[in-house]
Amino acid sequence: MATHGTTPPPGRRKGGCLSSLLVLVVILGLAYGASKYFDDKNSSSSSSSSSGGDKTSSWNVGDCGGPDPDDAPDGYRAVDCGESGATFKALAVMEASILPDAIQCPAGTDLIIQVKISFGSGGDKSGGIPSKTVCGRNLSGAHPGDAGAGGGQLVKGDCVTDTAQEVPCAQAAGSGYKVLGLVKTEKECPSGTTEPMRLTLAIGRPYDVICAAKA
Repeated sequence: MATHGTTPPPGRRKGGCLSSLLVLVVILGLAYGASKYFDDKNSSSSSSSSSGGDKTSSWNVGDCGGPDPDDAPDGYRAVDCGESGATFKALAVMEASILPDAIQCPAGTDLIIQVKISFGSGGDKSGGIPSKTVCGRNLSGAHPGDAGAGGGQLVKGDCVTDTAQEVPCAQAAGSGYKVLGLVKTEKECPSGTTEPMRLTLAIGRPYDVICAAKA
């Protein structure tokens, strides 16, 4: 069974926890030396949306959004679905989390947007307090979040390399693997699994093992 993903050791704290943290660092160091680790980068990258009392602070399922010209290139704002600037529709709206891996959007999500609430009249939209997470699906025909398309969050039916990196299934034949399930332990993998990929710790992520088979 391969082991994939790296997680940096936690920051040190003052006081009585120091000795425990040092032991943990040593253990993690030994584990790294004994296994081959890879980065777990299967989560889709998040963009941001900022609000200061306008409609972006109250996203609902079915709302639409598009690029925010005042916060280019990664900012988004809520717009009416009939407007020319609308590029996606919200499939789900969730509470924000400080743990990126804890946000699991529904199948078909093409992009994930973190909504932040800002106060005052400052023009910096990169700041603010995270309040919601919007799981969006493109209004166009391009849907990288669909199973097998190679984008979005990892879901059953996607394809990965031997280092657990998501790739389009069209490019995985012969060298890649098909995802049969995402579970906590190897013994939970479904029949047909030939390559259970154990990922390193990621707080909040609902799975630790990718159940895979040759694509």
